[in-house]
Amino acid sequence: MQGNSAAPVRRLLVPDAGRRTPGPGVFAVAAEKFRLLYFCGFAGRFSAHFVHFPSHRVSNSVVAGRRLAQRAIAWQAVATVLVALAFLAKGLPWLLAALVGGGAVTLAAWVATAVALGGGVSPAGVAFARLLVGMALKWLLVLIAVVIALAVFRLPGVPLMAGVVAATLALVLANSIKR
Repeated sequence: MQGNSAAPVRRLLVPDAGRRTPGPGVFAVAAEKFRLLYFCGFAGRFSAHFVHFPSHRVSNSVVAGRRLAQRAIAWQAVATVLVALAFLAKGLPWLLAALVGGGAVTLAAWVATAVALGGGVSPAGVAFARLLVGMALKWLLVLIAVVIALAVFRLPGVPLMAGVVAATLALVLANSIKR
């Protein structure tokens, strides 16, 4: 009974399973390619790839993140000034509103960067929590600045929101360009 159940498996592995001597099958090929299959503790030429992991290599460093954030904040500041200059023809309140809108986003991005990247290298959960807190704080600061500009200082809404949108789009543009 055992011979009957093992026969189909043996026929798959060795093509001429009815013979007493095994023919060229999987076992014969494995015997020929034994050196390729032998790892035994990652010995030989494969050991350099698996055993020696340098601990200082990471895919993206905190310094690179800070550099990217500084570049994005600079782009936001330039976009804010350009939008404010475009509204200069409408008058000083429109210029000021565009500066306040874009400046709020730029300042809030700097605060978010300080919160998100301020703790250095940490576990993934902590880094993700800092990123979320930084983004929440950023948009809370932008919302507060927009409400104060509209309600307290009575600045025009169109240039204020144009400054916010321009600074936000500058952030997207700065992060999408590879250097």
